[in-house]
Amino acid sequence: MTSLSAPITIVRPEIIEFGVGVAGRLGKWAAGQGFARVLVVSDAFNASRVGILELPGEVTVFSQVKPEPDTDNLDLVLEAADAAQADLIVGFGGGSAMDLAKLASVLSGSAQTLRDVVGAGKVAHRRRAGLAQVPTTSGTGSEAGIRALVTDPLTQAKLAVESIHMLADIAVIDPGLTFTVPAATTAATGVDAMAHCVEAFTNRKAHPMIDLYAIEGVRLVGRYLARAVADGADAEARAGLSLASLYGGFCLGPVNTAGGHALAYPLGTRWHVAHGAANALIFPHVLAFNTPAVTQKTTQVIEALNLKAGADQASVFDATFGFCAGLGIEMRLSALGVPETDLGVMADDAFAIRRLLDNNPRDLGRGDILSIYQAAY
Repeated sequence: MTSLSAPITIVRPEIIEFGVGVAGRLGKWAAGQGFARVLVVSDAFNASRVGILELPGEVTVFSQVKPEPDTDNLDLVLEAADAAQADLIVGFGGGSAMDLAKLASVLSGSAQTLRDVVGAGKVAHRRRAGLAQVPTTSGTGSEAGIRALVTDPLTQAKLAVESIHMLADIAVIDPGLTFTVPAATTAATGVDAMAHCVEAFTNRKAHPMIDLYAIEGVRLVGRYLARAVADGADAEARAGLSLASLYGGFCLGPVNTAGGHALAYPLGTRWHVAHGAANALIFPHVLAFNTPAVTQKTTQVIEALNLKAGADQASVFDATFGFCAGLGIEMRLSALGVPETDLGVMADDAFAIRRLLDNNPRDLGRGDILSIYQAAY
């Protein structure tokens, strides 16, 4: 783990609006900035309630964001941004909408293509459009970060872009927008937020400055996720999850995720399992696998979730598996339509995601990954 004296860089949106009922503050901010042509990047459901943002000027809504967006979906967003000549781009939805908004903000009107900017720090110029992010789920924390992911439909691999130029000018987090999220999605996205925090907390690059947010994010999920699943209109619980998601986003920039996300990605790219559901299914397996390398921190995670477990892998797995299953999350790959014959290919895919596996506190070989998939099957 990183020592307290190690250098770290923390970036945040310049303005963060948080609280039930704050969605309309985006419009007031945008008017004050003089924006006149706005592109909202959204899915079909959230496109129907863009009015709650009270945006000024000429507003164009792109409503075709799909889960686990691919490069074709991004191309459509870029066409819409160019046609609208947008001076403000708003990501309004889950992580998919916010990631596409980030990429559109730096690629629209630029000579660079997506392939030019894949990786870290490859966006050459400041974006010409403003960027605002408004999450409507509590999971990805994408509103706070500088990374965006899209899938290459040919290779079924995630293409990751990281750039300070994709940091939002403003993030508006209104937990009231999450009241309509179904229970199953609430559960899965909540565990995704927790996974961001846990993987950062137990990461090889973990830092005390981020640990503060990470462990508090886990506590918030432990305190509020079951309540929000049981009652979607529980405002306090929804706010707690929105804050946990934001804290998870704070963790992603300077530290990032690790083995859990690496193993979850092939479920989404190959079998279109929702990102939150994939992370929830994998989470207990990887946390238990990592326990020998980060025993003390694993104990802190278990305590933060209000669970009971010893320091051994089996009891850590049983406790966290029970937590996820108790939320109604499907915890078997076979039940999600993943064929057993594909586990080896998925293990190859996951093992190639070095940007995350190299963060894992315990080395995950291809054989280890395959064993986890088989155990989860």
